[in-house]
Amino acid sequence: MDQEAKDRVCVTGASGYLASWLVKRLLLEGYHVTGTVRDPGNEKKLAHLWKLEGAKERLRLVKADLMEDGSFDDAIMECHGVFHTASPVLKPFSDPQEEILKPAIEGTLNVLRSCRKNPSIRRVVITSSSSTVRIRDDFDPKVPLDESSWTSVELCQSLQIWYALSKTLAEQAAWKFCHDNGIDLVTVLPAFLIGPSLPPDLCSTASDVLGLLKGETEKFQWHGRMGYVHIDDVARSHILVYEHKAAHGRYICSSTIVDLEELISFLSTRYASLPIPKRFEKLNRLHYDFDTSKIKSLGFEFKPLEEMFDDCVASFFEQGYLSASTVKP
Repeated sequence: MDQEAKDRVCVTGASGYLASWLVKRLLLEGYHVTGTVRDPGNEKKLAHLWKLEGAKERLRLVKADLMEDGSFDDAIMECHGVFHTASPVLKPFSDPQEEILKPAIEGTLNVLRSCRKNPSIRRVVITSSSSTVRIRDDFDPKVPLDESSWTSVELCQSLQIWYALSKTLAEQAAWKFCHDNGIDLVTVLPAFLIGPSLPPDLCSTASDVLGLLKGETEKFQWHGRMGYVHIDDVARSHILVYEHKAAHGRYICSSTIVDLEELISFLSTRYASLPIPKRFEKLNRLHYDFDTSKIKSLGFEFKPLEEMFDDCVASFFEQGYLSASTVKP
């Protein structure tokens, strides 16, 4: 990609778990980055971003809110590309429609309306989820799922799987909007993110992994069979599909799929000093695999399960979330 295209890009929700890694990668590759955050004055929450290499020279943080119409205009107007990673936080909620579905869908459309106002936008990359592909009950378990597969909205509604529903409806709304408005859109569909957390406060994903490593079972119980991917791979994949002219459509981003029992066996063996729980209730869920040949066709290679968890565990010790007192005697 030419230098002009590397001038400036926007990353929404820049202080988040994945977005922070994406900002880090973009800065390392020479981009100027405008990151949107809820409160640019929150020094404690944003300190990790200002510590990134190149941040003082090429990072700008501005205020924007998913539910405030037009609040992304200023940030996006100066950019050639937009990475929309901001999404409602996973948490217990009393009103799923207001707390997760509406912010996901309307927030995405709010960002895209700002993109429509900027004729200099070359491409928009949206972070979706592999959960927009795999939650359905009508596929052949012997045939890996690819980007043509969509999660069943009806099944999500009946099982109250609100996160997957929000990501599915938001991505579908984005495709329609971008088609109607001539916006070049590419979506990345990550599996479960594993790796170091740059923000000091752990998000729900990293907290679940930490709990598992400390012997807690309740948060990981429902995971069953799951795809896993290194957080740095997901950041790199976003930049790859932004820069690669031939990139188009959706891209599943998943390194390894394992059943929960396999994961526990792997973790217990590799990190024998940690109190990894040995048993989980057996979940009767459909077997599935992902076909990741599309992103690999762009030259992408994934880090293995060993590397993603080694990096994750090392960072937990470095940040003090795991300590000598955690290790089994």
